Amino acid sequence: MRRLLYLDNLKVCLTVLVIFHHAGQAYGDGGAWAYTPSNPAEVMPWIWHFFSVNAAFFMGLFFLISGYFVPASYDKQGASVFVQKKLIRLGIPLLIIGGLISMLSGKFEIGHMWYVESLLVFCLLYALTRQFCKPATDSCSTRPTIIGLLIFGGVMGVGNYLIRLVSPQDHWIWPFGIIPLPMEPAHYLQYVMMFVVGILASRFHWLVKMSNTTGALSLLIGCLLALGIYLRDGGEWNNFVAQWFGIYESLLCVFISFGLLWLFREYGNWSNKFWQWCTAQAYGAYIFHLLLMIALQNAVDGIWMGAFGKFMFIGVATTIASFGLTWLLRMIPGVKKVL
Repeated sequence: MRRLLYLDNLKVCLTVLVIFHHAGQAYGDGGAWAYTPSNPAEVMPWIWHFFSVNAAFFMGLFFLISGYFVPASYDKQGASVFVQKKLIRLGIPLLIIGGLISMLSGKFEIGHMWYVESLLVFCLLYALTRQFCKPATDSCSTRPTIIGLLIFGGVMGVGNYLIRLVSPQDHWIWPFGIIPLPMEPAHYLQYVMMFVVGILASRFHWLVKMSNTTGALSLLIGCLLALGIYLRDGGEWNNFVAQWFGIYESLLCVFISFGLLWLFREYGNWSNKFWQWCTAQAYGAYIFHLLLMIALQNAVDGIWMGAFGKFMFIGVATTIASFGLTWLLRMIPGVKKVL
């Protein structure tokens, strides 16, 4: 398969965004975090806007990109090899990092590895489905349109709205209380739908067929919806968005995701040695960044940099450390099969 450089580059940028998202959680209201600054002045009340926009789309876009590569991988390798490779590449990091996090926290906890576990489950379900269903034909002439994206986002939004009536955002559960697959119901429908759309986009070549007009308009709509979250500060607009946030967030996810896919397709489809290096380390950087970050946050706890300065320092330093650690580990024979 010819490498899609723009998807590689987009994944690198999303990985860095995830690292900075987590870097800010200790210094704002971003949910429970393993580290709390000893200095109460190290807080950024405004950063919740950053968290809200990120949470609306970045993991959904990760699932879409991952789903995009699944059909070709399965077709090329066959069911047995496909499953074996997914168990190695996703299962081994899940067990190792999940085990470390559980030991350090004193309870069963996998932290950010929920994404890896969910992706593994989705891939295994795809392999199981292919045992009974033929793959979709690639002769379909459809392509993404603004109306189509609006309908897709609307269906996702209505589903998310109904789910959040019984399970609000940031409420994590174990399904039925026994299955070791931590999930946030408020966002999980988005992840499933984006993964499925990634599979369909691969089969029907939607990313290639998407017109410049559709891509540019999608990006514009997505950015305007993101701006709407940054403009929330009490008042009628804030109340309106809060009331319909499940729908609002879903539309933001769909439009900004397809907008970014178009933007990188048109302007990010290039590479050099540095970006090739970053691409090779991105998966490992996601896996290792959380433990490195918490260790670094504790190490510099007593150093005053200001809340924003600490946020930026932790984000940059963790990014460099996690990419660098992955590079070193990948030099060990056999590790590249996993990382």
